[in-house]
Amino acid sequence: MGKRFETVLVTGASSGMGREFAERLLAEGMTVYVAARRADRMAALAEKGAIVLEMDITKDDQIVAAVQRIVEGHGGVDVLINNAGYGQYGAVEDTAIDTARYQFEVNLFGLARLTQLLLPSMRAKGRGRIINISSMGGKMYTPLGAWYHATKHALEGWSDALRLELAPHGIDVVIVEPGIIRTGFADAMNDHFAPGQSGAYDDLSGALQKSTAKNFENPKFGSPPSVISDLVLRAIRAGRPKTRYAGGQMARPLMFLRWLLPDRTYDRILMSQLK
Repeated sequence: MGKRFETVLVTGASSGMGREFAERLLAEGMTVYVAARRADRMAALAEKGAIVLEMDITKDDQIVAAVQRIVEGHGGVDVLINNAGYGQYGAVEDTAIDTARYQFEVNLFGLARLTQLLLPSMRAKGRGRIINISSMGGKMYTPLGAWYHATKHALEGWSDALRLELAPHGIDVVIVEPGIIRTGFADAMNDHFAPGQSGAYDDLSGALQKSTAKNFENPKFGSPPSVISDLVLRAIRAGRPKTRYAGGQMARPLMFLRWLLPDRTYDRILMSQLK
């Protein structure tokens, strides 16, 4: 890997995996910028030495201002961890197109803009690492998750193409595909569930929400965020990182089944879990 990476930016650092990443990287002695919409929710990270940036990933002026501060302070970053994101759920028919657009703004276009602005300083150094937090949902799908899965499938393809573009400049692009992680997913899903205006999908919506809530009530369901931070650290430390790292409960088995099984068979297995 040559010279050790020293400066990193973690987006979506106010909670969940993003906070975990930041804490682990601070413990490694790195200079860690953390970004999220609410700076006050990163106060504990600031106390541990993180540099806090208040940044809404959907606001271009805030992205530009954040990058300017990083460039002025440290000449850019060595590692960018694109972690900010959320899952929009609900039937396609019931989800407003503006809501779907916002899902893409957060999960794809915002991180793409941030990446664009940080690339020149990485190219100037001739080195860097971009770690995009995707999901096992970027390789598979679930009912009522069309817009969320669309963004993660898009992120996978975008990352693959970007990897080819940046390889000649010494910059690696890595995709991390978490499985089921205990980060308040059940509550977050309910917070971003499109109302059933048509009424045609109420039974399916109820079954999905009930199944999700029941599973997450089980303390053994889901993996801790540390499982994914281990993968991120491995990707940063590697001289030649893998293009993809997958981990967390059900990630590898479900992605393997999706690859192995015909569509209709996979569909039946998914839907049987909601009965």
